[in-house]
Amino acid sequence: MKTLNRTPNKVKDCCSTGDEHSEQDNPNESGHNHSVNSGFKSYLPGIFSFVLLVTGIALDFFEVGFFSGWVRLVWYLVAYVPVGLPVALEGWNSIKNGDFFTEFLLMTIATIGAFILGEYPEGVAVMVFYAVGEEFQHTAVSNAKKNIKALLDVRPNEALVYRNAQFISVDPDAVAIGEKLQVRVGEKIPLDGILTSEKATLNTAALTGESTPALVRKGAKVFAGSINLEQVIELEATAVFKDSSVARILDLVQNATSRKSKTELFIRKFARIYTPIVVFLAIGVTLFPYFIVEDYVFRDWLYRALIFLVISCPCALVISIPLGYFGGLGAASRNGILFKGAAFLDTMTKINTIVIDKTGTVTQGVFKIKQIVNHTDFSEADFMEYLLALEEKSTHPIAKALLAYKRETSEFEATSIAEIAGKGLSGTVNNKTVLAGNKALMDAHNIIVPKETETIVESLIYVAIAGNFAGYVVIADALKEDAHRAIADLRKAGISKIIMLSGDKDSITQQVANELKLDWAKGGLLPEDKLNEVELLKKQPGVYVAFTGDGINDAPVLAVSDVGIAMGGLGSDVAVETADVIIQTDQPSKIAKAIKIGHSTRSIVWQNIALAFGVKAVVLVLGAGGLATMWEAVFADVGVAFLAILNAIRLQKMNW
Repeated sequence: MKTLNRTPNKVKDCCSTGDEHSEQDNPNESGHNHSVNSGFKSYLPGIFSFVLLVTGIALDFFEVGFFSGWVRLVWYLVAYVPVGLPVALEGWNSIKNGDFFTEFLLMTIATIGAFILGEYPEGVAVMVFYAVGEEFQHTAVSNAKKNIKALLDVRPNEALVYRNAQFISVDPDAVAIGEKLQVRVGEKIPLDGILTSEKATLNTAALTGESTPALVRKGAKVFAGSINLEQVIELEATAVFKDSSVARILDLVQNATSRKSKTELFIRKFARIYTPIVVFLAIGVTLFPYFIVEDYVFRDWLYRALIFLVISCPCALVISIPLGYFGGLGAASRNGILFKGAAFLDTMTKINTIVIDKTGTVTQGVFKIKQIVNHTDFSEADFMEYLLALEEKSTHPIAKALLAYKRETSEFEATSIAEIAGKGLSGTVNNKTVLAGNKALMDAHNIIVPKETETIVESLIYVAIAGNFAGYVVIADALKEDAHRAIADLRKAGISKIIMLSGDKDSITQQVANELKLDWAKGGLLPEDKLNEVELLKKQPGVYVAFTGDGINDAPVLAVSDVGIAMGGLGSDVAVETADVIIQTDQPSKIAKAIKIGHSTRSIVWQNIALAFGVKAVVLVLGAGGLATMWEAVFADVGVAFLAILNAIRLQKMNW
């Protein structure tokens, strides 16, 4: 599909059936011919011709004396040339390039044929409406591209980097890892980094779709493309610009628009044979009646054949379908959902089974202290001091959760700390031997734990002090705020089966699955176990599986499922690389939204296909029967294309 440039010697075809055009494929390219012609000037030739056409029709209607013979012919030729010459030149250029059956050639033949038959107004009208229609199409496509580009207009223009005892402005690409950066109020953070200021309030909507400002504290990660809202902040760059989150998102969406859906690819291939078929049918319409019609009049049948040629333009199909997918991809991006290609918009509509990981997908993936049970005579604070004195020397994720316990300045210090693989820690705190770990650690030291702990499904940290059981701490992961809504939305979206597969303990997995009312769940699975479960599901007839995960261990399943959905968040390289769809906000409720966007996109694409084929088929039949004129043919071509474009644009305004 190509665009018609109104400059005669730089004509670009718009709806050619011969090949594909990379300009259409890449919404992020700039400076090509689309933008050159996007102003009012591009409509001037059409307006000029239209004024002459209307004036000529009026002169014909009132039968003005001088308006006849060569004056009338010249008048309509002057009206025809501004819009007809660029199309004729483009048709000629296409023939020289081996692309014979383009709409430009067909339009040229049809309109010249109308002139030969003496149908001057109709010849001019076909070309005027065609030219104006092309401009409308061009404008619609350009606007769709601009919408996507606007979504992606998060690339920072400069970075204030600290060099030679001052902050200087440089290109973000020129900043090295480890350099200190300053971001003023209202400016975009230029690179991914670690916040070195005490706090910052950031607008991350361009990256995540989340409009609520995020409060970030010192030491937290901040991401390129976020807008600093309140005060001047400083950060340390942790990645060069090409590896930043915003650069990856730009690359992802740019590539997404070049990955065609099967529907789009089919229409493109179909359009290549569609026009030649109609050309030969038009020749048949002209000549075949000679053998079967008694009062055969060549002029009448040639006129019907010319109508065939006008109707044969596949503009409505070739323009409106990619425009529909552009709209779907743009709408998804606006909602914090990145599709890696239009094909996945289609595939999402087939999904009937969702498999979800637990940790990080429906739970926050951050362990917190849920309960502290103290069996000693110490206060809870002192009990925790014994435990934390050991844990502060550990790098285990659970130690991080325990150390979140608020305490005053501690005088407890651990010595002789030893980590017992797979069991926990031992050491000496205030001259007392302390053990902290799982039940196996207690069993190994002949310490009896209360039976009540056997019914607790969450993670337990048992503590023994001076050889006696001292208590335990329950560590749990909390559900995400929208976890329940996510499951409800998926049910409403038509998902018949929702399954949880987790590497966490089966008891915890079952508890979370029951709380969310999932169909079934399995825990204690290794990555290959998850892979096997999903492959078994896919072998069932009629089952289309989407897997939702969040990390390295989920990568094999993300790759093998029909659609892999990653809770990519910001900075998750593996998720971005492997998955087909990225939920940037880490909200599971966005899965249902992605499905709805896929359905809306597919619905609009097929509405346009039905509209284009339906109207063209009717007018083709009417034209063959002599019941349609050039005016109906123009509507079947330009009018339907215009309606299809308006329909496709609706996607950009929808809310889900």
